[in-house]
Parts: sequence; structure tokens; C-alpha cells
Amino acid sequence: MNATRRAPETRPVIDVRGLRRRYGTKQAVDGLDLRVERGEIFAVLGPNGAGKTTTVEILEGFRRRDAGEVTVLGQDPASGGRAWRSRLGVVLQDSRDQVELTVRELVHHFAGFYPSRRDPDEVIDAVGLREKESTRARQLSGGQRRRLDVALGIVGRPELLFLDEPTTGFDPQARRSFWGLVRSLRTEGTTILLTTHYLDEAAHLADRLAVVRDGRVVALDTPEALGGRHARRPVVRWTGPDGATRAERTAHPTRLVTELAASVPLGEEVPDLQVVRPSLEDVYLELIGAAAASAPAGAPVGTPVPARVTEEVAR
Repeated sequence: MNATRRAPETRPVIDVRGLRRRYGTKQAVDGLDLRVERGEIFAVLGPNGAGKTTTVEILEGFRRRDAGEVTVLGQDPASGGRAWRSRLGVVLQDSRDQVELTVRELVHHFAGFYPSRRDPDEVIDAVGLREKESTRARQLSGGQRRRLDVALGIVGRPELLFLDEPTTGFDPQARRSFWGLVRSLRTEGTTILLTTHYLDEAAHLADRLAVVRDGRVVALDTPEALGGRHARRPVVRWTGPDGATRAERTAHPTRLVTELAASVPLGEEVPDLQVVRPSLEDVYLELIGAAAASAPAGAPVGTPVPARVTEEVAR
């Protein structure tokens, strides 16, 4: 009975310390620490093979760990029973089960598994599938199928919802609509753990995010503060007299631009002068070690990847 008792509100929903998991000679998860607070949207980012999927499967109770301490909703997932699982919602990256059933049949069927379920018809409306309720799952588009997956994940009114690459294959309009649905779930009190390869998705949805590399968390913060103050400093770029690209990260870009402008003959421009303000994508790429390989030719070591958002500086 104690194993399924609801945790006090002050406890984190997910608490992971020193998590390890090995496959043969491959150390997939190598001492990972993670803490997710109640009511937040938490995103996990990282390249393929970083250990994200293994970590999430351990949290969901689908995979055993080799070492470390893990609690999810106050329970060790390795021993979580039916009552504990009823408090979780899981939306897998790819789901193709029971494709001959209609949307309405599937949502009503899954609702029967949970003791505190939402109204199935309200869930169908919430995910925008009312017009498709009589359509078989195999006949849905990719975006519509993901909406159905979410409906099946939330119909049990979960305290914690796992979303694995939820908008893969969505068009831009469908993604924005889906983001609104996710935010509404958080407003209702659902804690959400999101894995995604879309940096704009993480920036729009996440209260905090973790970057995972080589089985460890290498950075954890809000999207605005990830990487620390240094990582967000502007980078001034220009072409030097020898034709080589120059770049300097500085907390005082205006001062550097003024100095550069004073170094050229009166009335002339500093060639290719830009102030680059690192985006979340730039910081992320630098954290996972992609910056050096992608730095522009002639730039000094440590120059960040060119930012997606740039601002040309007038003289």
C-alpha cells in the first residue's frame, strides 16, 4: 500500500542520482543526475546515442538500470505496480498498434484502463480529432496520428506525461497547435517530460531543459540561461585586411565595433561587419561539441557556430 501512496507536493516528480546503464562495452548512461519539479515542462535534448531514450525508458519502468537511485512520483520505477503506472501517461515516438480501430473506439477503450480517467469525448475534442472520430487509425495523417497518441496518453489524467519527439512529421501550423495543447496540460497541473530534436520547440515549451551528452547531463537551466552568461555573449565578426574572417566574443560589442570603425579610413566600412547573438541552437551545438567542427574558416579556436539570428551593424 505504501508503494503507491502519492508523494507530498514538496517532492520532485522525478529524482535521478548517479544513473548508469551499459550495453556490452557501450556505457549508454554514465552517472546521470536529473530532477524534475512538479508542474513544470522539462525538455531533454541531446544527439542520437547520447543516452536520452535509455534514461526515459528507465524512468517509465520499461528498462532496468545497472546503478543509481531513481524515484518517479515517489516510487522506484523498477518496482512500480499497476496503481503507479496509472498515474503516468506515455506518448512513444512511434505507435502503430490497433490500427483498425477508430479514433473514438481507441480513446474509449484506453479510458477503461484508468481509475481516474478524463471524459473520452472531451479528450477527442482537446486534441482536435472530433471530425476524425470515426476514422480508423491507419487512415490518419502523421500529425493526426500523433494527436491520437497524445489523446491515449492523457485520457488517464496522468500526473506525469512523457512525450517522446511528439511533433515529428508535423507541419508548422500543426506544431503550433500542439504546443498550445501541451501548455494547457501544464496549466491543468500535469508535469511533462519532453524529448525533442527541435530547438524552437524546447525554447517555446520548456520551463527548464537538460542537455545530455555521452550519458551525462552537461548543462541544465532555463532556455534563456542555458550555457551560462559567457555562452550568450554576442560575437562580433568581420573580414580582416588579409581577407580572413575574424570573430571575437565580447560583453561589450559596441565598444569593439567602435574600435574597428576607427581602424579603417574615414568614410569606409569594416568589411562584412556583423554582431551575432547566439541562439539556443548555437549554445546547444557548442555544448554537445559541434562548434569546433562548424566554425567558419579563419575563426579562432572556440568561435561558436554561426547564429541563426544575426544583426548587421551600421557604421
